[in-house]
Amino acid sequence: MRVPEPSRLLSLFLAVPGGLVLWSAFPDAGAWPAAFVAVAVLYWALGRDSAWWNLLIGTLFGLAFFLPHLWWAHESTETVPWIALSTLQALFLGVFGALWTWVRRAPFLRRRGWRLAAAFAVLFVAVEQWRAEIPFGGFPWGRLAWAMAGAPTGRAAWLGGTVAVGLLVAFAGALLALAVAAALRARVGRAAGALVLGAAVAVVPLVLPLPTSASAGPVETPDGDVVYDAGSDLAEHGQLWAGAVQGNVGEPGLGAFANRAEVLNNHLEGTYVLAEDFAGELDVVLWPENGSDLDPQEAADVAGGLDAASTAVGAPILVGAQEFPETGGRYNVSLLWQAGQGVIGRYAKQHPAPFGEYIPMRSVLRVFSDQVDRVTTDMIAGVNPPVVEVPSRLGQGSYRLGTVICFEVAYDEIVRDAVTEGAQVLVVPTNNASFGFTAESTQQLAMSRVQAITTGRAAVQISTVGVSGVITPDGTVVRDTELFTADEFVVNLPLRSSVTPAVAAGYWPGWVVGGLAVLLVVAGVVGRVGERRTARGRDEAGTEAASSGR
Repeated sequence: MRVPEPSRLLSLFLAVPGGLVLWSAFPDAGAWPAAFVAVAVLYWALGRDSAWWNLLIGTLFGLAFFLPHLWWAHESTETVPWIALSTLQALFLGVFGALWTWVRRAPFLRRRGWRLAAAFAVLFVAVEQWRAEIPFGGFPWGRLAWAMAGAPTGRAAWLGGTVAVGLLVAFAGALLALAVAAALRARVGRAAGALVLGAAVAVVPLVLPLPTSASAGPVETPDGDVVYDAGSDLAEHGQLWAGAVQGNVGEPGLGAFANRAEVLNNHLEGTYVLAEDFAGELDVVLWPENGSDLDPQEAADVAGGLDAASTAVGAPILVGAQEFPETGGRYNVSLLWQAGQGVIGRYAKQHPAPFGEYIPMRSVLRVFSDQVDRVTTDMIAGVNPPVVEVPSRLGQGSYRLGTVICFEVAYDEIVRDAVTEGAQVLVVPTNNASFGFTAESTQQLAMSRVQAITTGRAAVQISTVGVSGVITPDGTVVRDTELFTADEFVVNLPLRSSVTPAVAAGYWPGWVVGGLAVLLVVAGVVGRVGERRTARGRDEAGTEAASSGR
């Protein structure tokens, strides 16, 4: 069973709407079932037996998806960088289309419906994995898994991370395409079978034993304050009480580094608000990335302000800041600041965003856009593990926070490394001030949710301007904030050390999928070569027979 080969006009017609349907599956629209429909449309659109044609169709599908999905890149820069980034990502889908043309030529896939669907899923997710790694360290935005944060299928992240979720979505979507093809041919039994199998694939993660809380949600204290329980009944080693401050930047449009003193003061003020009701009751106060762009290790007035705020609230503050070493460049850091002691913990971002935090090939790219000069000092990659130790206010040792800064939440290996280094909760400090009222922040929150499921850890995403959120270990959001508003909240986080299958598997899911994809492409090429040789042999035999007859 396979879909009929579409005309060129039909495949063109399917490509662009299909990409837009996929866009609607992600925040802010968030209609996650649309991801299955989009995959089915792509499967149909790539039905012609031409690698070059399918390269074009896959690229058009990718452009229709990535241009609106990455609109925030236009908001933060200008038209040329946005189009360039979207086009680069779309080309990966074009390559997928070309490779799929070869893969399905493998003899063992001919007219094998579920096998074809499975091969399609493996190749699609392998290309997603390659896109997350190359070039310049990759760009994992737009992976199918990120659309599934609130869907049953998303629960598969606990088992195999984003790779497992993507496989299920792509497999179910391809089965949907086969079901429609069978229905159009009046093969009711096959259509029903493919549809039932696809539905089962999409919902089977519901049986997985994710850590699910019965206590999570807002809780009113005896004093009438509200705190947010992120699953305290799931704690394995006690609980961490954290305050979080979203200070805001004053007004939309100021950007990530504008009006530094105002941003710092906003977060200091938010900390004092927490101190009014929770002084001495918190283990740590969480600030976002760039909560203080000024380095408190170098600026005495900033250090004094942090000392005073830390003393008032009775807890260390995790401060997002920038360090400028004498050797040049800069580090994006989360500093744990304790009153009277200064920095008692530090994490430097390992994966600076290319073209956003450092500019590869600066002199070449300046020819196309002067936006490269907005990044005046390139960021340096940190090398320390993504964890910070927080001393217990009760003198019971220390707690380990997995500190994953901003875009790093999209990179599975960094989040996984945090847990293998002992992280008991996840913290995602981020600065979304440059992206205006776009979906960038909510897209990031969806990633934080999937990573909470993957690791079995409660998580806090804390942003300068929003959206900040509190997430339970099964990916449920129990508190989120509005964009461009000052806000603060207190959360009770369960400390957990158990290791999920996804974390235990490490890099293996990605390696296995990539290896299988390569084997499938080779099998398709070999099958095609064999067909041509067989056809050539038949032609030669026919010619000889005709000559003998004469």
